[in-house]
Amino acid sequence: MYLGVDLGTSGIKVIVMNAEGSILATAQESLDVSQPAPLWSEQAPADWWSAFDKAMLTLAKKGLLNTIKAIGLSGQMHGAVLLDKQNKVLRPAILWNDGRSAQQCEELEINVPQSRLITGNMMMPGFTAPKLLWVKQNEPDVFAKVAKVLLPKDYLRFLLSGDFVSEMSDAAGTMWLDTGKRAWSEDLLEATGLRIEHMPSLVEGSQITGHVSLKLAERWGLQSALPIVGGGGDNAAGAIGVGLTEPGQAMISLGTSGVYFVVADTYKSKPEKAVHSFCHALPNKWHLMSVLLSAASCLQWFADKIVEQSVADLFEQLEQALNDNPEILDSRPYFLPYLSGERTPHNNPHAQGNFFGLTHATNKIAMFYAVLEGVSFAFADGVDALHASGASAKEITVIGGGARSPIWRQMLSDVLNKTIVFRSGGEVGPALGAARLAQVATDSTRNMLDICPQPPIVETHTPNLLNHAKFIKRRDTFTRLYSQLNSLFI
Repeated sequence: MYLGVDLGTSGIKVIVMNAEGSILATAQESLDVSQPAPLWSEQAPADWWSAFDKAMLTLAKKGLLNTIKAIGLSGQMHGAVLLDKQNKVLRPAILWNDGRSAQQCEELEINVPQSRLITGNMMMPGFTAPKLLWVKQNEPDVFAKVAKVLLPKDYLRFLLSGDFVSEMSDAAGTMWLDTGKRAWSEDLLEATGLRIEHMPSLVEGSQITGHVSLKLAERWGLQSALPIVGGGGDNAAGAIGVGLTEPGQAMISLGTSGVYFVVADTYKSKPEKAVHSFCHALPNKWHLMSVLLSAASCLQWFADKIVEQSVADLFEQLEQALNDNPEILDSRPYFLPYLSGERTPHNNPHAQGNFFGLTHATNKIAMFYAVLEGVSFAFADGVDALHASGASAKEITVIGGGARSPIWRQMLSDVLNKTIVFRSGGEVGPALGAARLAQVATDSTRNMLDICPQPPIVETHTPNLLNHAKFIKRRDTFTRLYSQLNSLFI
């Protein structure tokens, strides 16, 4: 059996997978995000470890860990964990959705004019490099003590084994990686006041990076010297989990953030459209991504803060409305889903959410439907931007927590005019991919394609052309709303 770990923003998930790829057990623990100032987003790395330990103890009590053969790691990308020479955390981790470093992005692109050619990406506040330049300029006492910079999942790796290692897919999201050469860029490190020795060593996602310490193996009932595998950033690992290993395969991830992901076998980029070009978690593979900073989190925000109901209850009420009185939804407003700013295609950390077109006829279900639509339109913007690079896909697999909703899946199909496929295990996401990478690294009896197949199809959604035509008209208004409001975002 194999263990897959996904260190997300809102929680950590650990799964147990058998050699045939079936998930036997899952343990989850929630996490909180701190926002101590506008645009800031931070977490305490100690909370990650505490949650991970609780999840492992839960699985240990079920007697499922003593036959684990390897551990694969996945997690939220771009976060900055800063360690001193004694390997102590210097400050809270700055997360992927933190927008404080816009000025530092401009400085880095001026100081390293070839940065987009090196990385394949536009410098954005979410990435790791500008975060470190912000720390250098605003917290010089902290920066002076920095001995190592780690990504979130790689901090767990360090605590598991004592090794400072990262893998290509996660490292590509730092803006310190030469993405085509799959190696750290000394020019970009120097521009943030760092050197190669501040960085972890690099491996591919399917390589062994070290072994679990004896102390932890005894605590959790693991085999001694259990291998730890490189794994992948959450999006790359999520893609492995649904069998996206070959060029042209694509997925949409409906998690806290949203991602459109397409596999490539050569290095391609389109940074001027704020499209991300990263290494895949497999050797000699790359991928392109468009990213929404707020996807399913918009639904959770509306449920928690506006109507104080569960998302599941709102989906049930929406389904009832669609069956009984669908015309009531015609009064829906427009919703801009930029609750945490936006990446693709706007690269605007100051963008904000907005409801437009409220009337006396608007009710909570119409507003909820508008939230789904607004996020779907934002996805369409990202899909168009990515396809401008020359990559495309006829069929898109959808994963993540939001993927459980057939209503949302069909809406995406109608908005994008693409076939949307929901597969078994698609809601598990990156943890399954991490477990698969652990098996690829340690199971010599099976090849990679056998270990990483696309899961069975649960449901296929084809676009309704009449609905697509209606969405085209509404998307035009959605696009003009952002253009009109952009100058007011401060």
